[in-house]
Amino acid sequence: METEKSNRLLSLDIFRGITIAGMILVNNPGSDPVYPALEHAKWNGVTPTDLIFPFFLFIVGVAITLSLTKRKERGDDHTQLILQVFRRSVTIFLLGLFLNAFPFFSNSAGFQWIDFSTLRIPGVLQRIAIVYFIASFLFLKTNFKTQSIIAVALLIIYWFAMTVIPVPGVGYPNLEPATNLGAWFDNIVLHGHLWKFSKVWDPEGVFSTIPAISTALFGIQLGHWVSGKAEPAVKAAWIFVVGNIALVLGTIMDIWFPINKSLWTSSYVVFTAGMALQFFGICYWLVDVKGYKKWTTPFLVYGRNAITVFFLSGVLGRIMNVILVKNSANATVSIKTYLYQTCFAPYFSQLNASLAWALVYILFWLGLMWILYAKKIFIKV
Repeated sequence: METEKSNRLLSLDIFRGITIAGMILVNNPGSDPVYPALEHAKWNGVTPTDLIFPFFLFIVGVAITLSLTKRKERGDDHTQLILQVFRRSVTIFLLGLFLNAFPFFSNSAGFQWIDFSTLRIPGVLQRIAIVYFIASFLFLKTNFKTQSIIAVALLIIYWFAMTVIPVPGVGYPNLEPATNLGAWFDNIVLHGHLWKFSKVWDPEGVFSTIPAISTALFGIQLGHWVSGKAEPAVKAAWIFVVGNIALVLGTIMDIWFPINKSLWTSSYVVFTAGMALQFFGICYWLVDVKGYKKWTTPFLVYGRNAITVFFLSGVLGRIMNVILVKNSANATVSIKTYLYQTCFAPYFSQLNASLAWALVYILFWLGLMWILYAKKIFIKV
């Protein structure tokens, strides 16, 4: 737990807060179906929802530069820094495993303990943990030029592996859900512990974590830029310029290596980095350049306890799905279903009721996190 420090890059906290609110929004609909913009692309392509996770990894990269640079400048031992990063990474990874297992049983069709032999190992927090550790290690051990080379090299290597190397047992390279090289690799390494909806591949699998590291490394590059000596207005201008270049480049790359969130393709990395630069650039221009801060508090509330609110909102969501009650028809339903059917479904269309539930859930957690923010309590995971 820490108290708030001065001289923070407020636009980064705001961008993080917007991103976490987006995560909670898309992860907690009232029911299916939802508005298309709040769903992931079925396979190739990108929706607003597909931007959220790479945005967070990009933010992780920026934060690595800003936080570890200060530690390096004051002479902190690199070995100790790496150990601290490692401990934090392990903590985040274990929190992800906890979410995958929690509440350790299911009673949607009768009480049944979870089968840990098939527990999903990958996940959002797990990928954040791995990417955070590797990106931090590279930041501490290499310079700006080397980091840039590694970021690009990982994307080239991943493109080559996915599009050129024949998939064992299939005989040819392909980008289909269950038969691509990443799915083959993940099924070998984590057989039986993959996403329950696919069984044989995982959207946060091991192989697709390789290009995800580049997402954080690009964030690290932005961190170098915003902490430099150029005038803020000049920084903002170049953020938008480079962001637009990345958007065009990612769109061109899509021709040969389709933009795909589940595969975390190289084109997806470049395109979403461009979008992250645009979104961050807007926050940076409004807040750190022009000084427009009155609108920012709700996002700062989320941004300063980002991992905490993501984790706790996931825990509560799972609890509401396993606590059973009787509805007006004397049927046994989860408490979430009961609340949704009682307070939302009768008053909105199905799509709007689902959205209203998610928005109320965001406001609920905003209220709880605001208490911590007002008391200057920021839980450092």
